[in-house]
Amino acid sequence: MNLICTFLLALGLTFTFTDLSISKHLPQTDKFSIESKTTLPIDTTVVYQTEHLIVKKITDHIYVHVSYLNTDDFGKVGCNGMLVFNNGEGVIFDSPTDNQSAEELIKFVTHTLKGEITAIIPTHFHDDCVGGIEKFEAQNIPTYATKRTIEFLKKNGQKFSQPVHSFDDHLTLKIGTLEVRAEYFGQGHTKDNIVGYVPSDNVIFGGCLIKEIGAGKGFLGDANIEQWPTTVEKLKSKYPEVKIVIPGHGQLGGIGLLDYTIKLFGGKS
Repeated sequence: MNLICTFLLALGLTFTFTDLSISKHLPQTDKFSIESKTTLPIDTTVVYQTEHLIVKKITDHIYVHVSYLNTDDFGKVGCNGMLVFNNGEGVIFDSPTDNQSAEELIKFVTHTLKGEITAIIPTHFHDDCVGGIEKFEAQNIPTYATKRTIEFLKKNGQKFSQPVHSFDDHLTLKIGTLEVRAEYFGQGHTKDNIVGYVPSDNVIFGGCLIKEIGAGKGFLGDANIEQWPTTVEKLKSKYPEVKIVIPGHGQLGGIGLLDYTIKLFGGKS
């Protein structure tokens, strides 16, 4: 692992290795070259930062928001979400993890970007996707979720003060002339996990379905490990030329994150 890290640093590549080492997750005879499967570092600019929330700009229209969740098994975990902004309108994938960070993200869009949020889309039913959703509801920002996600949220006791706009496997929203897609490819991290895709920027927000390079398998309490690699293979097949992939936790990268996730759960990339 030290040799790999040294090699990556020599190339100017920066990745955060989390959980356990790669060798503990991939068969010794089935490793693949990290450096050949990932893109060069994605240019990111931090445009907002407090102890609760970080917002990074990665393309003309795409921002990553990072908030934090305290967990029993993994400690304090950084959780990624995506903001798509165009023509004064924003669509957010995954709420920040609590009301404080959610309120800060809303103020960032309304005060800093001088725009309005037209939709919040949780990619699955866990707290790292819906923890601050009541702050969006308080601002009359509509929530869009799959029927599966709504069902799981209700079983978990989640209450909504506003009607939730439901969809099955596909949702397309427009902000100005820019198209934003939410899509379901199958089970993986959860039975309801979806991804976001922005065709104009060729960016995928994979949420917790997709792992950063070097990550372990993480929380599996609601997972379908058998179907997980097949689900990601379907995603890769539909968008083979994706430029940027944002995982639910950790460092973004290119299509190598899809390959890594497939391999991690026993598939063939």
